[in-house]
Amino acid sequence: MYAIIETGGKQYKVQNGDVLFIEKLDAAEETSVVFDKVVALHNDKELKLGAPYLKGAYVDAQVLKNGKGKKITVFTYRPKKGSKRAMGHRQPYTKVQIEGIHARAPRAPKAEAAAEE
Repeated sequence: MYAIIETGGKQYKVQNGDVLFIEKLDAAEETSVVFDKVVALHNDKELKLGAPYLKGAYVDAQVLKNGKGKKITVFTYRPKKGSKRAMGHRQPYTKVQIEGIHARAPRAPKAEAAAEE
């Protein structure tokens, strides 16, 4: 079973146990996050596509680490003007591990069970 989720303006194909480096989330380490923007879901028999997202489908994940990527050098210059500038950049990321893929939202307890008590 796999799902295609959208987060940080990008789409990722995920399965149970996958470890991903995604755009930085506002979540602390060792917490769980839920991705509810599921674009597609394949359960080994059929492929379900959303328009644009599947209703009720979600993916559970555990935040492993927040960090920064390797430094890249950005160099800009204007030819024949004597103007140049060098900068560095480190993109922040969040490392997550996929815990589960769910096709529909959990059901709420029935009102009948509460009325019997």
